[in-house]
Amino acid sequence: MSAPPAEPVVIDGGDRSCVRLLLELRGRLEALPAGTLVHLIATDPAAPLDLAAWCHLTGHTYLGPLTGSGTDRPAYALRVSAAARATDPASPWRPRP
Repeated sequence: MSAPPAEPVVIDGGDRSCVRLLLELRGRLEALPAGTLVHLIATDPAAPLDLAAWCHLTGHTYLGPLTGSGTDRPAYALRVSAAARATDPASPWRPRP
């Protein structure tokens, strides 16, 4: 497996709802090596709660909100886990059956 990139991977979730955001995020994280630092920009007010819960469910590490992220929109950090648990393809908030 490859080494994580030196710089954070920035994913702009824009104004997507958390459901759509988690579907996209799941797919993007599957392609990243373990240990990759991800900065997620998300304006959905539920993002900090949903992202923390989703990381807990999947095994990725939620690092919290970013301050001084260089954007005027809210941003959050997480680290990709080598032992991430799969979620249902249609429901990223449910474990894969």
